[in-house]
Amino acid sequence: MWKTIKRPGYFGKKRDDIFSLWNKEYGEGNWRLAWQWGDLVIERKEALQIYEDAYYEFLRSDPGILSWLVNTASDVYDTAPTNVQARFSYEMQETPNNHIHDVAIRRAVLRLGKWFQGSSLIQVRSTSEESWKLSPCMVSFHHPELILPEENFLLGKLEDYPGKGSWWREKGIEKSVEEFYQHNKLLQILAQCQKSS
Repeated sequence: MWKTIKRPGYFGKKRDDIFSLWNKEYGEGNWRLAWQWGDLVIERKEALQIYEDAYYEFLRSDPGILSWLVNTASDVYDTAPTNVQARFSYEMQETPNNHIHDVAIRRAVLRLGKWFQGSSLIQVRSTSEESWKLSPCMVSFHHPELILPEENFLLGKLEDYPGKGSWWREKGIEKSVEEFYQHNKLLQILAQCQKSS
């Protein structure tokens, strides 16, 4: 039985350090990340599918950006050009911080029956106005009503939440894909697991 202990927020380049700390505190295999989805708690696989679905809906509803993307890009990346090696796998994370929106974009483009025909490897963050539109802080989430607000803390105090005032709120739009991913993320431990001293 899994027990939610906190909403951990954004990891950035500290992901591996945070995971090592949790392995030490709770024991390897005794903790997991999950996401709140209405009354349900879902696993990473389902959360990433929902994340990807938001990109699918975004690209499907904006033929202009889709056309620009497939006609300009030879592929996309987020944190480093090596991200293209992940292809359609969310599990391949070769950089210190996660790159999932490049995978979500590839999978959404494929689902729309398209593929990249361009000649430029495009970083989908801030390299141009068009690519910035594909940043997860700029893509509207397709179920905004299911994003947990910053103020709705099941555990802890607002000032303890590392996501407060983070980059997706400072640089992006409200109710974005990134806001869903960060705000709904939970740290769970096995109910019988106790912190080691």
